[in-house]
Amino acid sequence: METESFVKIVEYRSDLNHHFYTLNSAWLKKYFEVEPYDEEVLRNPTKYILNDGGKILFATIKSEVVGTVALLKRGDGVYELTKMAVMPEHQGLKIGQKLMFASLHKASQIGAHRVYLDSNTKLEPAISLYRKIGFREIPVPLDTPYKRCNIRMELFV
Repeated sequence: METESFVKIVEYRSDLNHHFYTLNSAWLKKYFEVEPYDEEVLRNPTKYILNDGGKILFATIKSEVVGTVALLKRGDGVYELTKMAVMPEHQGLKIGQKLMFASLHKASQIGAHRVYLDSNTKLEPAISLYRKIGFREIPVPLDTPYKRCNIRMELFV
């Protein structure tokens, strides 16, 4: 049985909001810390992501939310791919890849020409996925909102 064939990608609904917070705060606490900027965005995704033209997607298996990702609008045609998380017990099943492809498809639908992400090289499986999909490393700007960021990558869509 291929689990990824049972994964459905759905757009943000207010009843899924707590999953966005829970999934992301869990991985942040595991590897780093929940920074003040993370806390603000995770607790107020409508204000920081959706109201400005961004999108939040969720991966579900049956009715269980198992992953999430967001596209945060940073400028005209420029989006940050952010807050991607998959439940630990569902990692290794290509759910992150499915979220990534869905978010890039959504980005092209909403007029993105460039998508970038800030990450940390400690997250080797994620960095490998980004490279596999075609993201290329660029210099990390001084104004990145994340203390943990030591790599920025971009993809033109």
